[in-house]
Amino acid sequence: MSFSLDELLVSAYENFPEAENRPVIGITANYSDIDATVRDRYYKQIINAGGVPVIIPPIADTAIIADTLEKVDGILLTGGGDYNPLWCGEEPSPKLHNINKERDAAELILTRLAYNKQIPVLGICRGIQTLAMALGGHVAQDISSQATIKHSQDADREEATHSVTIEEGSMLHGIFFQTANTQHPTPNTLYVNSFHHQAVDNPGSLFRATAHSKDGIIEAIESTEYKNVMGVQWHPEWLGKDGLPLFKWLVDSAKEYKNVGELHSRILTLDTHCDTPMFFHEGVDFTKRDSHILVDLHKMTDGRQDATIMVAYLPQPKEGQEFYENINPNFPKRGTSITPSTYADSIFDIIESTVAKAPQYIGIARTSADLYANKQMGKKSIMLGIENGLAIEHSLDKLRHFADRGIVYMTLCHNGDNDICDSARGCNTHNGVSEFGEQVIKEMNRLGIMVDMSHAGEKSFYDALEISEKPIVCSHSNSRILCDHPRNLTDDQLRAIAAKGGVVHTTFYHGFLQKTGEADILDGIKHLEHAIDIMGIDHVGIGTDFDGDGGVCGMRDASDIQQFTRQLLRRRYSESDIAKIWGGNWLRVMEEVQKVK
Repeated sequence: MSFSLDELLVSAYENFPEAENRPVIGITANYSDIDATVRDRYYKQIINAGGVPVIIPPIADTAIIADTLEKVDGILLTGGGDYNPLWCGEEPSPKLHNINKERDAAELILTRLAYNKQIPVLGICRGIQTLAMALGGHVAQDISSQATIKHSQDADREEATHSVTIEEGSMLHGIFFQTANTQHPTPNTLYVNSFHHQAVDNPGSLFRATAHSKDGIIEAIESTEYKNVMGVQWHPEWLGKDGLPLFKWLVDSAKEYKNVGELHSRILTLDTHCDTPMFFHEGVDFTKRDSHILVDLHKMTDGRQDATIMVAYLPQPKEGQEFYENINPNFPKRGTSITPSTYADSIFDIIESTVAKAPQYIGIARTSADLYANKQMGKKSIMLGIENGLAIEHSLDKLRHFADRGIVYMTLCHNGDNDICDSARGCNTHNGVSEFGEQVIKEMNRLGIMVDMSHAGEKSFYDALEISEKPIVCSHSNSRILCDHPRNLTDDQLRAIAAKGGVVHTTFYHGFLQKTGEADILDGIKHLEHAIDIMGIDHVGIGTDFDGDGGVCGMRDASDIQQFTRQLLRRRYSESDIAKIWGGNWLRVMEEVQKVK
Protein backbone atom coordinates (compact mmCIF):
# COMPACT_ATOMS: atom_id res chain seq x y z
CA MET A 1 0.00 0.00 0.00
CA SER A 2 1.27 3.45 -0.89
CA PHE A 3 1.29 6.12 1.80
CA SER A 4 1.27 8.87 -0.82
CA LEU A 5 -2.18 10.44 -1.03
CA ASP A 6 -1.49 11.74 -4.55
CA GLU A 7 -0.67 8.20 -5.73
CA LEU A 8 -3.79 6.80 -4.11
CA LEU A 9 -5.93 9.38 -5.91
CA VAL A 10 -4.44 8.77 -9.37
CA SER A 11 -7.22 6.37 -10.46
CA ALA A 12 -9.91 8.74 -9.22
CA TYR A 13 -8.46 11.65 -11.18
CA GLU A 14 -7.84 9.60 -14.32
CA ASN A 15 -11.29 7.99 -14.38
CA PHE A 16 -13.35 11.18 -14.54
CA PRO A 17 -16.14 11.59 -13.60
CA GLU A 18 -15.20 10.25 -10.20
CA ALA A 19 -18.68 9.21 -9.01
CA GLU A 20 -20.42 6.30 -10.76
CA ASN A 21 -23.82 7.14 -9.25
CA ARG A 22 -24.18 3.68 -7.71
CA PRO A 23 -27.22 3.02 -5.52
CA VAL A 24 -26.70 3.79 -1.84
CA ILE A 25 -27.56 0.99 0.59
CA GLY A 26 -28.22 1.87 4.23
CA ILE A 27 -27.00 -0.83 6.64
CA THR A 28 -28.49 -0.93 10.13
CA ALA A 29 -25.94 -0.97 12.94
CA ASN A 30 -25.89 -3.24 15.99
CA TYR A 31 -24.99 -2.38 19.57
CA SER A 32 -21.84 -3.95 20.98
CA ASP A 33 -21.28 -2.96 24.60
CA ILE A 34 -21.59 0.84 24.37
CA ASP A 35 -20.76 1.18 20.66
CA ALA A 36 -22.78 1.01 17.45
CA THR A 37 -21.07 -1.54 15.22
CA VAL A 38 -21.54 -3.45 11.98
CA ARG A 39 -19.79 -6.56 10.65
CA ASP A 40 -17.50 -5.82 7.72
CA ARG A 41 -19.00 -8.79 5.84
CA TYR A 42 -22.21 -6.82 5.29
CA TYR A 43 -20.68 -3.79 3.65
CA LYS A 44 -18.12 -5.80 1.70
CA GLN A 45 -20.90 -7.87 0.13
CA ILE A 46 -22.76 -4.64 -0.76
CA ILE A 47 -19.61 -3.33 -2.45
CA ASN A 48 -19.11 -6.64 -4.27
CA ALA A 49 -22.69 -6.38 -5.51
CA GLY A 50 -22.10 -2.89 -6.93
CA GLY A 51 -23.61 -0.69 -4.23
CA VAL A 52 -22.34 2.05 -1.94
CA PRO A 53 -22.74 1.10 1.74
CA VAL A 54 -23.57 3.61 4.46
CA ILE A 55 -24.19 2.77 8.10
CA ILE A 56 -27.46 3.82 9.76
CA PRO A 57 -26.99 4.23 13.52
CA PRO A 58 -29.71 2.89 15.85
CA ILE A 59 -31.35 6.22 16.64
CA ALA A 60 -35.10 6.13 17.27
CA ASP A 61 -35.71 9.66 16.01
CA THR A 62 -38.44 9.76 13.35
CA ALA A 63 -37.20 13.00 11.79
CA ILE A 64 -33.64 11.66 11.48
CA ILE A 65 -34.92 8.38 10.03
CA ALA A 66 -37.20 10.15 7.54
CA ASP A 67 -34.32 12.31 6.33
CA THR A 68 -32.05 9.26 6.11
CA LEU A 69 -34.55 7.47 3.89
CA GLU A 70 -34.47 10.40 1.47
CA LYS A 71 -30.76 9.70 0.92
CA VAL A 72 -30.70 5.92 0.44
CA ASP A 73 -31.93 3.64 -2.34
CA GLY A 74 -32.09 0.40 -0.38
CA ILE A 75 -32.00 -0.94 3.18
CA LEU A 76 -30.08 -3.89 4.63
CA LEU A 77 -31.51 -4.98 8.01
CA THR A 78 -28.69 -6.80 9.76
CA GLY A 79 -28.57 -9.59 12.34
CA GLY A 80 -28.02 -9.26 16.07
CA GLY A 81 -29.83 -9.64 19.36
CA ASP A 82 -33.41 -10.65 20.10
CA TYR A 83 -36.47 -8.45 19.93
CA ASN A 84 -38.13 -7.37 23.14
CA PRO A 85 -41.44 -9.32 23.09
CA LEU A 86 -43.24 -6.38 24.70
CA TRP A 87 -43.40 -4.88 21.19
CA CYS A 88 -46.01 -7.49 20.38
CA GLY A 89 -47.65 -7.57 23.81
CA GLU A 90 -45.92 -10.72 25.09
CA GLU A 91 -43.92 -11.50 28.21
CA PRO A 92 -40.29 -12.68 27.75
CA SER A 93 -39.29 -16.30 27.28
CA PRO A 94 -36.51 -17.60 29.59
CA LYS A 95 -34.45 -18.12 26.42
CA LEU A 96 -34.54 -14.40 25.54
CA HIS A 97 -31.24 -12.49 25.51
CA ASN A 98 -29.48 -9.37 24.20
CA ILE A 99 -32.46 -7.08 23.80
CA ASN A 100 -32.03 -3.34 23.24
CA LYS A 101 -34.98 -0.98 23.12
CA GLU A 102 -33.08 1.76 21.25
CA ARG A 103 -32.21 -0.52 18.36
CA ASP A 104 -35.66 -2.15 18.37
CA ALA A 105 -37.50 1.15 18.10
CA ALA A 106 -35.13 2.58 15.50
CA GLU A 107 -35.38 -0.42 13.18
CA LEU A 108 -39.14 -0.84 13.54
CA ILE A 109 -39.67 2.82 12.61
CA LEU A 110 -37.14 2.59 9.78
CA THR A 111 -38.77 -0.52 8.34
CA ARG A 112 -42.32 0.82 8.44
CA LEU A 113 -41.32 4.09 6.76
CA ALA A 114 -39.13 2.36 4.17
CA TYR A 115 -42.00 0.02 3.29
CA ASN A 116 -44.35 2.98 2.84
CA LYS A 117 -41.87 4.60 0.45
CA GLN A 118 -41.37 1.40 -1.62
CA ILE A 119 -37.66 1.30 -0.72
CA PRO A 120 -36.15 -2.15 -1.39
CA VAL A 121 -35.29 -4.02 1.80
CA LEU A 122 -33.31 -7.16 2.54
CA GLY A 123 -33.56 -8.49 6.10
CA ILE A 124 -30.98 -10.96 7.39
CA CYS A 125 -31.59 -13.16 10.48
CA ARG A 126 -32.82 -10.56 12.98
CA GLY A 127 -33.69 -8.53 9.87
CA ILE A 128 -36.35 -10.99 8.71
CA GLN A 129 -37.80 -10.78 12.19
CA THR A 130 -37.73 -6.98 11.96
CA LEU A 131 -39.87 -7.16 8.82
CA ALA A 132 -42.42 -9.34 10.57
CA MET A 133 -42.45 -7.29 13.78
CA ALA A 134 -42.86 -3.99 11.93
CA LEU A 135 -45.37 -5.08 9.31
CA GLY A 136 -48.01 -7.27 10.86
CA GLY A 137 -46.31 -10.65 11.31
CA HIS A 138 -45.21 -12.53 14.41
CA VAL A 139 -41.92 -13.86 15.75
CA ALA A 140 -41.61 -16.95 17.93
CA GLN A 141 -39.38 -16.12 20.88
CA ASP A 142 -37.80 -19.57 20.90
CA ILE A 143 -38.15 -22.38 18.34
CA SER A 144 -36.58 -25.18 20.39
CA SER A 145 -39.91 -26.96 20.88
CA GLN A 146 -40.57 -27.07 17.14
CA ALA A 147 -37.07 -27.49 15.72
CA THR A 148 -35.72 -30.96 15.00
CA ILE A 149 -32.51 -29.76 13.38
CA LYS A 150 -29.82 -27.51 14.83
CA HIS A 151 -30.47 -23.84 14.05
CA SER A 152 -27.55 -22.35 15.94
CA GLN A 153 -24.45 -23.99 14.56
CA ASP A 154 -21.07 -24.50 16.24
CA ALA A 155 -19.31 -24.77 12.88
CA ASP A 156 -17.48 -21.88 11.22
CA ARG A 157 -19.80 -19.11 10.04
CA GLU A 158 -18.67 -19.62 6.46
CA GLU A 159 -19.84 -23.23 6.45
CA ALA A 160 -23.37 -24.25 5.43
CA THR A 161 -24.86 -26.71 7.90
CA HIS A 162 -28.43 -27.41 6.79
CA SER A 163 -30.69 -27.10 3.74
CA VAL A 164 -33.73 -24.99 2.97
CA THR A 165 -36.40 -25.66 0.38
CA ILE A 166 -37.32 -22.63 -1.72
CA GLU A 167 -40.76 -22.15 -3.24
CA GLU A 168 -40.72 -22.20 -7.02
CA GLY A 169 -41.97 -18.96 -8.61
CA SER A 170 -40.78 -16.84 -5.68
CA MET A 171 -38.32 -13.96 -6.01
CA LEU A 172 -35.89 -16.02 -3.95
CA HIS A 173 -36.14 -18.95 -6.35
CA GLY A 174 -35.47 -16.63 -9.27
CA ILE A 175 -32.38 -15.23 -7.57
CA PHE A 176 -30.73 -18.60 -7.04
CA PHE A 177 -32.16 -20.92 -9.68
CA GLN A 178 -33.11 -18.82 -12.71
CA THR A 179 -29.90 -19.91 -14.42
CA ALA A 180 -28.25 -23.31 -14.21
CA ASN A 181 -26.24 -23.68 -11.02
CA THR A 182 -24.32 -26.92 -10.66
CA GLN A 183 -23.67 -26.28 -6.98
CA HIS A 184 -27.27 -27.19 -6.13
CA PRO A 185 -28.28 -30.82 -6.61
CA THR A 186 -32.01 -30.02 -6.84
CA PRO A 187 -33.71 -26.98 -8.38
CA ASN A 188 -35.16 -25.74 -5.10
CA THR A 189 -32.70 -26.73 -2.36
CA LEU A 190 -30.17 -24.29 -0.93
CA TYR A 191 -27.53 -24.99 1.73
CA VAL A 192 -27.23 -22.31 4.40
CA ASN A 193 -25.65 -21.47 7.73
CA SER A 194 -27.74 -20.84 10.82
CA PHE A 195 -27.39 -18.77 14.03
CA HIS A 196 -30.75 -18.15 15.69
CA HIS A 197 -33.28 -19.35 18.23
CA GLN A 198 -36.04 -16.90 17.27
CA ALA A 199 -37.88 -17.13 13.94
CA VAL A 200 -40.87 -15.77 12.09
CA ASP A 201 -43.82 -18.09 12.68
CA ASN A 202 -46.45 -15.92 10.97
CA PRO A 203 -45.35 -13.60 8.15
CA GLY A 204 -48.63 -11.64 8.20
CA SER A 205 -50.70 -10.54 5.21
CA LEU A 206 -47.98 -8.39 3.62
CA PHE A 207 -45.56 -11.31 3.27
CA ARG A 208 -45.56 -14.97 2.35
CA ALA A 209 -43.11 -17.64 3.45
CA THR A 210 -40.92 -18.71 0.52
CA ALA A 211 -38.39 -21.03 2.15
CA HIS A 212 -38.51 -23.58 4.96
CA SER A 213 -36.01 -25.81 6.70
CA LYS A 214 -36.71 -29.54 6.85
CA ASP A 215 -38.39 -29.15 10.25
CA GLY A 216 -40.80 -26.51 8.93
CA ILE A 217 -39.14 -23.39 10.35
CA ILE A 218 -39.72 -20.37 8.08
CA GLU A 219 -36.38 -19.47 6.51
CA ALA A 220 -37.46 -16.70 4.09
CA ILE A 221 -40.34 -14.33 3.43
CA GLU A 222 -41.11 -11.90 0.64
CA SER A 223 -43.69 -9.26 -0.21
CA THR A 224 -47.15 -10.30 -1.40
CA GLU A 225 -47.60 -6.80 -2.88
CA TYR A 226 -44.99 -6.86 -5.67
CA LYS A 227 -42.60 -4.81 -3.52
CA ASN A 228 -38.87 -5.55 -3.50
CA VAL A 229 -38.87 -6.55 0.17
CA MET A 230 -37.44 -9.87 1.35
CA GLY A 231 -36.03 -11.47 4.46
CA VAL A 232 -33.89 -14.59 5.03
CA GLN A 233 -33.15 -16.32 8.31
CA TRP A 234 -29.59 -17.37 7.45
CA HIS A 235 -26.45 -15.20 7.10
CA PRO A 236 -25.49 -14.82 3.39
CA GLU A 237 -22.85 -12.21 4.24
CA TRP A 238 -20.65 -15.07 5.52
CA LEU A 239 -21.19 -17.32 2.52
CA GLY A 240 -19.06 -15.37 0.05
CA LYS A 241 -20.00 -15.97 -3.59
CA ASP A 242 -22.78 -18.34 -2.54
CA GLY A 243 -24.42 -15.52 -0.57
CA LEU A 244 -23.67 -12.74 -3.05
CA PRO A 245 -26.80 -13.20 -5.23
CA LEU A 246 -28.99 -11.83 -2.41
CA PHE A 247 -26.90 -8.68 -2.15
CA LYS A 248 -26.89 -8.36 -5.93
CA TRP A 249 -30.70 -8.56 -5.83
CA LEU A 250 -30.82 -5.78 -3.23
CA VAL A 251 -28.43 -3.53 -5.16
CA ASP A 252 -30.25 -4.14 -8.46
CA SER A 253 -33.59 -3.41 -6.78
CA ALA A 254 -32.14 -0.23 -5.28
CA LYS A 255 -30.88 0.81 -8.72
CA GLU A 256 -34.40 0.30 -10.08
CA TYR A 257 -35.88 2.33 -7.20
CA LYS A 258 -33.37 5.10 -7.84
CA ASN A 259 -34.23 5.15 -11.56
CA VAL A 260 -37.96 5.39 -10.82
CA GLY A 261 -37.39 8.28 -8.41
CA GLU A 262 -35.23 10.17 -10.87
CA LEU A 263 -37.80 9.61 -13.62
CA HIS A 264 -40.63 10.89 -11.41
CA SER A 265 -38.59 14.00 -10.67
CA ARG A 266 -38.48 14.77 -14.40
CA ILE A 267 -42.06 13.96 -15.43
CA LEU A 268 -45.50 14.91 -14.12
CA THR A 269 -47.53 12.10 -12.57
CA LEU A 270 -51.28 12.71 -12.67
CA ASP A 271 -54.02 10.32 -11.54
CA THR A 272 -57.20 11.48 -13.29
CA HIS A 273 -59.82 10.03 -10.96
CA CYS A 274 -60.00 9.61 -7.20
CA ASP A 275 -63.06 9.61 -4.93
CA THR A 276 -61.34 10.51 -1.66
CA PRO A 277 -63.54 13.61 -1.09
CA MET A 278 -66.55 11.42 -0.33
CA PHE A 279 -64.88 10.66 3.01
CA PHE A 280 -64.14 14.26 3.94
CA HIS A 281 -67.44 14.63 5.79
CA GLU A 282 -66.26 11.90 8.17
CA GLY A 283 -63.56 14.20 9.51
CA VAL A 284 -60.73 12.74 7.41
CA ASP A 285 -57.80 15.16 7.14
CA PHE A 286 -56.03 14.92 3.78
CA THR A 287 -52.84 16.43 5.20
CA LYS A 288 -52.41 13.55 7.71
CA ARG A 289 -51.67 9.89 7.03
CA ASP A 290 -55.01 8.16 7.44
CA SER A 291 -55.59 4.43 7.03
CA HIS A 292 -59.24 5.05 6.13
CA ILE A 293 -58.38 6.66 2.78
CA LEU A 294 -56.16 5.64 -0.11
CA VAL A 295 -55.04 9.11 -1.12
CA ASP A 296 -53.58 11.61 1.33
CA LEU A 297 -50.62 13.98 1.32
CA HIS A 298 -48.29 11.40 2.91
CA LYS A 299 -49.21 8.60 0.51
CA MET A 300 -48.83 10.89 -2.49
CA THR A 301 -45.39 11.84 -1.21
CA ASP A 302 -44.39 8.22 -0.61
CA GLY A 303 -45.54 7.31 -4.12
CA ARG A 304 -43.85 10.34 -5.69
CA GLN A 305 -47.22 11.35 -7.15
CA ASP A 306 -47.55 14.95 -8.27
CA ALA A 307 -51.26 15.44 -8.85
CA THR A 308 -54.71 13.93 -8.62
CA ILE A 309 -58.14 14.92 -9.87
CA MET A 310 -60.51 14.71 -6.93
CA VAL A 311 -64.15 14.41 -7.88
CA ALA A 312 -67.33 15.35 -6.16
CA TYR A 313 -69.12 12.03 -6.55
CA LEU A 314 -72.91 12.11 -6.56
CA PRO A 315 -74.73 8.78 -6.27
CA GLN A 316 -77.64 8.48 -8.69
CA PRO A 317 -80.90 8.12 -6.74
CA LYS A 318 -83.02 5.11 -7.53
CA GLU A 319 -86.55 5.65 -8.81
CA GLY A 320 -88.67 7.20 -6.08
CA GLN A 321 -85.64 8.05 -3.95
CA GLU A 322 -84.57 11.56 -3.00
CA PHE A 323 -80.95 12.55 -3.54
CA TYR A 324 -80.27 13.32 0.13
CA GLU A 325 -81.27 9.77 1.16
CA ASN A 326 -78.22 8.24 -0.50
CA ILE A 327 -75.38 10.57 0.48
CA ASN A 328 -72.84 10.28 3.27
CA PRO A 329 -74.75 10.17 6.58
CA ASN A 330 -72.10 12.41 8.14
CA PHE A 331 -72.96 15.27 5.80
CA PRO A 332 -73.79 18.28 8.00
CA LYS A 333 -77.40 19.38 8.20
CA ARG A 334 -78.51 16.43 6.17
CA GLY A 335 -82.06 16.72 4.98
CA THR A 336 -84.36 17.76 2.18
CA SER A 337 -82.54 21.10 1.80
CA ILE A 338 -79.48 19.24 0.50
CA THR A 339 -79.42 19.24 -3.27
CA PRO A 340 -76.91 17.74 -5.70
CA SER A 341 -75.49 21.18 -6.39
CA THR A 342 -75.05 22.17 -2.74
CA TYR A 343 -73.54 18.77 -1.99
CA ALA A 344 -70.93 19.16 -4.76
CA ASP A 345 -70.18 22.68 -3.57
CA SER A 346 -69.63 21.39 -0.04
CA ILE A 347 -67.01 18.94 -1.33
CA PHE A 348 -65.14 21.69 -3.14
CA ASP A 349 -65.38 23.93 -0.06
CA ILE A 350 -63.61 21.28 2.01
CA ILE A 351 -60.91 20.77 -0.63
CA GLU A 352 -60.26 24.52 -0.81
CA SER A 353 -60.19 24.75 2.98
CA THR A 354 -57.72 21.86 3.18
CA VAL A 355 -55.42 23.49 0.66
CA ALA A 356 -55.65 26.82 2.49
CA LYS A 357 -54.38 25.16 5.68
CA ALA A 358 -51.28 23.72 4.00
CA PRO A 359 -50.40 26.00 1.09
CA GLN A 360 -46.72 25.08 1.33
CA TYR A 361 -47.56 21.47 0.46
CA ILE A 362 -50.68 21.53 -1.73
CA GLY A 363 -52.17 23.74 -4.41
CA ILE A 364 -55.32 23.66 -6.49
CA ALA A 365 -54.58 23.53 -10.21
CA ARG A 366 -56.82 24.40 -13.14
CA THR A 367 -54.34 24.23 -16.01
CA SER A 368 -51.22 22.42 -17.12
CA ALA A 369 -49.20 25.50 -16.23
CA ASP A 370 -50.57 25.34 -12.66
CA LEU A 371 -49.54 21.69 -12.37
CA TYR A 372 -45.97 22.32 -13.50
CA ALA A 373 -45.65 25.43 -11.35
CA ASN A 374 -46.75 23.50 -8.26
CA LYS A 375 -44.31 20.69 -9.04
CA GLN A 376 -41.47 23.16 -9.39
CA MET A 377 -42.36 24.54 -5.95
CA GLY A 378 -42.41 21.02 -4.47
CA LYS A 379 -46.19 21.06 -3.96
CA LYS A 380 -48.82 18.44 -4.75
CA SER A 381 -51.70 19.48 -6.96
CA ILE A 382 -55.41 18.82 -6.65
CA MET A 383 -57.66 19.37 -9.65
CA LEU A 384 -61.45 19.39 -9.32
CA GLY A 385 -63.95 17.25 -11.18
CA ILE A 386 -67.58 16.17 -10.94
CA GLU A 387 -68.74 12.57 -11.22
CA ASN A 388 -72.37 12.60 -12.35
CA GLY A 389 -73.93 15.54 -14.18
CA LEU A 390 -76.78 15.29 -11.68
CA ALA A 391 -74.80 18.02 -9.89
CA ILE A 392 -75.95 20.75 -12.29
CA GLU A 393 -79.64 20.07 -11.54
CA HIS A 394 -80.81 20.50 -15.14
CA SER A 395 -79.34 24.00 -15.25
CA LEU A 396 -76.69 25.37 -17.60
CA ASP A 397 -76.27 28.25 -15.16
CA LYS A 398 -75.12 25.77 -12.51
CA LEU A 399 -72.77 24.21 -15.03
CA ARG A 400 -71.26 27.67 -15.49
CA HIS A 401 -71.09 28.02 -11.70
CA PHE A 402 -68.96 24.88 -11.45
CA ALA A 403 -66.81 26.07 -14.32
CA ASP A 404 -66.12 29.18 -12.27
CA ARG A 405 -65.18 26.94 -9.33
CA GLY A 406 -62.51 25.40 -11.52
CA ILE A 407 -63.69 21.91 -12.47
CA VAL A 408 -61.65 20.43 -15.31
CA TYR A 409 -64.09 17.67 -16.25
CA MET A 410 -67.57 16.35 -15.57
CA THR A 411 -68.52 12.69 -15.87
CA LEU A 412 -71.94 13.00 -17.52
CA CYS A 413 -73.60 10.19 -15.57
CA HIS A 414 -72.98 7.44 -13.03
CA ASN A 415 -74.75 4.14 -12.32
CA GLY A 416 -78.17 5.08 -13.62
CA ASP A 417 -79.68 7.27 -16.29
CA ASN A 418 -79.99 10.99 -15.52
CA ASP A 419 -81.38 13.94 -17.46
CA ILE A 420 -78.20 14.22 -19.55
CA CYS A 421 -77.67 10.70 -20.89
CA ASP A 422 -78.13 6.99 -20.40
CA SER A 423 -75.73 5.08 -18.19
CA ALA A 424 -73.97 1.80 -18.93
CA ARG A 425 -76.05 0.44 -16.06
CA GLY A 426 -79.23 2.31 -16.88
CA CYS A 427 -82.58 1.68 -18.57
CA ASN A 428 -82.06 3.38 -21.96
CA THR A 429 -84.26 6.31 -20.94
CA HIS A 430 -83.15 8.62 -23.77
CA ASN A 431 -81.64 6.17 -26.25
CA GLY A 432 -78.30 7.88 -25.67
CA VAL A 433 -77.72 11.59 -24.97
CA SER A 434 -80.89 13.60 -24.26
CA GLU A 435 -81.76 16.95 -25.87
CA PHE A 436 -80.68 18.65 -22.66
CA GLY A 437 -77.51 16.55 -22.66
CA GLU A 438 -76.63 17.88 -26.10
CA GLN A 439 -76.89 21.43 -24.72
CA VAL A 440 -74.70 20.42 -21.78
CA ILE A 441 -71.96 19.00 -24.00
CA LYS A 442 -71.93 22.08 -26.22
CA GLU A 443 -71.79 24.36 -23.19
CA MET A 444 -68.96 22.30 -21.70
CA ASN A 445 -67.08 22.81 -24.98
CA ARG A 446 -67.68 26.54 -24.73
CA LEU A 447 -66.59 26.67 -21.08
CA GLY A 448 -63.46 24.55 -21.54
CA ILE A 449 -64.67 21.58 -19.43
CA MET A 450 -63.68 18.08 -20.52
CA VAL A 451 -66.55 15.73 -21.39
CA ASP A 452 -65.97 12.46 -19.48
CA MET A 453 -67.91 9.43 -20.72
CA SER A 454 -66.82 6.87 -18.10
CA HIS A 455 -70.02 5.19 -16.82
CA ALA A 456 -71.95 6.16 -19.97
CA GLY A 457 -73.90 3.70 -22.09
CA GLU A 458 -72.51 2.77 -25.50
CA LYS A 459 -75.07 4.84 -27.43
CA SER A 460 -74.42 7.81 -25.13
CA PHE A 461 -70.70 7.44 -25.79
CA TYR A 462 -71.09 7.60 -29.55
CA ASP A 463 -73.61 10.46 -29.33
CA ALA A 464 -71.21 12.51 -27.23
CA LEU A 465 -68.38 11.76 -29.63
CA GLU A 466 -70.49 13.15 -32.46
CA ILE A 467 -71.87 16.16 -30.57
CA SER A 468 -68.64 17.39 -29.00
CA GLU A 469 -66.44 19.68 -31.05
CA LYS A 470 -63.58 18.84 -28.68
CA PRO A 471 -62.01 15.46 -27.90
CA ILE A 472 -63.82 13.52 -25.18
CA VAL A 473 -62.21 11.48 -22.39
CA CYS A 474 -62.87 8.44 -20.25
CA SER A 475 -61.16 9.25 -16.97
CA HIS A 476 -61.42 5.73 -15.53
CA SER A 477 -62.44 2.95 -17.93
CA ASN A 478 -61.05 -0.43 -18.97
CA SER A 479 -61.28 -2.85 -21.88
CA ARG A 480 -64.40 -4.95 -22.32
CA ILE A 481 -62.62 -7.65 -24.31
CA LEU A 482 -60.42 -8.36 -21.25
CA CYS A 483 -63.25 -7.99 -18.70
CA ASP A 484 -66.80 -8.26 -20.02
CA HIS A 485 -68.49 -5.53 -18.00
CA PRO A 486 -70.91 -2.94 -19.45
CA ARG A 487 -68.82 -0.19 -17.83
CA ASN A 488 -65.81 -1.18 -19.91
CA LEU A 489 -65.19 -0.08 -23.50
CA THR A 490 -65.26 -2.19 -26.64
CA ASP A 491 -62.33 -2.11 -29.02
CA ASP A 492 -64.51 -0.15 -31.46
CA GLN A 493 -65.11 2.48 -28.79
CA LEU A 494 -61.40 2.67 -28.09
CA ARG A 495 -60.66 3.21 -31.79
CA ALA A 496 -63.42 5.81 -32.12
CA ILE A 497 -62.30 7.96 -29.20
CA ALA A 498 -58.67 7.81 -30.35
CA ALA A 499 -59.70 8.83 -33.88
CA LYS A 500 -61.23 11.99 -32.40
CA GLY A 501 -58.08 12.72 -30.35
CA GLY A 502 -59.42 11.65 -26.95
CA VAL A 503 -57.93 9.54 -24.16
CA VAL A 504 -58.98 6.51 -22.10
CA HIS A 505 -57.44 5.98 -18.65
CA THR A 506 -57.02 2.54 -17.14
CA THR A 507 -58.63 2.15 -13.73
CA PHE A 508 -57.85 -0.13 -10.78
CA TYR A 509 -61.35 -1.06 -9.70
CA HIS A 510 -61.09 -4.86 -9.38
CA GLY A 511 -64.47 -5.55 -10.99
CA PHE A 512 -63.41 -3.72 -14.15
CA LEU A 513 -60.07 -5.58 -14.34
CA GLN A 514 -61.29 -9.17 -14.24
CA LYS A 515 -64.55 -11.00 -13.61
CA THR A 516 -63.32 -13.62 -11.12
CA GLY A 517 -60.49 -13.93 -8.62
CA GLU A 518 -58.37 -11.21 -7.08
CA ALA A 519 -57.09 -8.62 -9.55
CA ASP A 520 -53.62 -7.14 -9.19
CA ILE A 521 -51.30 -4.54 -10.68
CA LEU A 522 -50.39 -6.85 -13.57
CA ASP A 523 -54.05 -6.97 -14.61
CA GLY A 524 -53.95 -3.18 -14.82
CA ILE A 525 -50.88 -3.45 -17.03
CA LYS A 526 -52.76 -5.87 -19.32
CA HIS A 527 -55.64 -3.41 -19.74
CA LEU A 528 -53.26 -0.52 -20.37
CA GLU A 529 -51.27 -2.45 -22.93
CA HIS A 530 -54.40 -3.63 -24.71
CA ALA A 531 -55.54 -0.01 -24.97
CA ILE A 532 -52.11 0.91 -26.36
CA ASP A 533 -52.37 -1.88 -28.94
CA ILE A 534 -55.77 -0.63 -30.10
CA MET A 535 -55.40 3.16 -29.69
CA GLY A 536 -51.68 3.89 -29.70
CA ILE A 537 -49.49 5.31 -26.95
CA ASP A 538 -50.89 8.87 -27.37
CA HIS A 539 -54.37 8.04 -26.06
CA VAL A 540 -53.90 6.24 -22.74
CA GLY A 541 -53.33 7.06 -19.08
CA ILE A 542 -54.16 6.13 -15.47
CA GLY A 543 -57.29 6.97 -13.46
CA THR A 544 -57.06 4.76 -10.38
CA ASP A 545 -60.52 5.25 -8.83
CA PHE A 546 -58.80 5.18 -5.43
CA ASP A 547 -61.35 5.51 -2.63
CA GLY A 548 -64.10 4.68 -5.11
CA ASP A 549 -63.45 0.97 -4.51
CA GLY A 550 -60.33 1.16 -6.66
CA GLY A 551 -57.07 -0.37 -5.45
CA VAL A 552 -55.67 -3.87 -6.01
CA CYS A 553 -52.68 -5.94 -4.94
CA GLY A 554 -49.54 -4.03 -5.88
CA MET A 555 -51.52 -0.83 -6.41
CA ARG A 556 -53.34 -0.46 -3.11
CA ASP A 557 -53.10 3.31 -2.65
CA ALA A 558 -51.26 6.44 -3.75
CA SER A 559 -48.00 5.27 -2.15
CA ASP A 560 -47.91 2.49 -4.78
CA ILE A 561 -47.95 4.90 -7.74
CA GLN A 562 -44.26 4.39 -8.41
CA GLN A 563 -44.84 0.63 -8.43
CA PHE A 564 -46.69 1.10 -11.71
CA THR A 565 -43.80 3.09 -13.15
CA ARG A 566 -41.43 0.29 -12.13
CA GLN A 567 -43.56 -2.19 -14.06
CA LEU A 568 -43.46 0.08 -17.12
CA LEU A 569 -39.68 0.40 -16.93
CA ARG A 570 -39.36 -3.37 -16.68
CA ARG A 571 -41.31 -3.57 -19.94
CA ARG A 572 -38.83 -1.18 -21.58
CA TYR A 573 -41.21 1.75 -22.07
CA SER A 574 -39.28 4.91 -22.88
CA GLU A 575 -39.30 7.96 -20.64
CA SER A 576 -41.37 9.91 -23.17
CA ASP A 577 -43.97 7.12 -23.34
CA ILE A 578 -44.16 6.87 -19.54
CA ALA A 579 -44.62 10.65 -19.37
CA LYS A 580 -47.53 10.35 -21.81
CA ILE A 581 -49.13 7.57 -19.76
CA TRP A 582 -48.70 9.46 -16.48
CA GLY A 583 -50.58 12.53 -17.65
CA GLY A 584 -48.99 13.90 -20.80
CA ASN A 585 -51.76 12.62 -23.05
CA TRP A 586 -54.44 13.95 -20.71
CA LEU A 587 -52.81 17.37 -20.53
CA ARG A 588 -52.66 17.57 -24.32
CA VAL A 589 -56.43 17.01 -24.49
CA MET A 590 -57.12 19.30 -21.53
CA GLU A 591 -55.15 22.12 -23.11
CA GLU A 592 -57.08 21.71 -26.35
CA VAL A 593 -60.42 21.70 -24.52
CA GLN A 594 -59.46 24.75 -22.48
CA LYS A 595 -58.73 26.79 -25.61
CA VAL A 596 -62.06 28.59 -25.71
CA LYS A 597 -63.11 31.48 -27.91
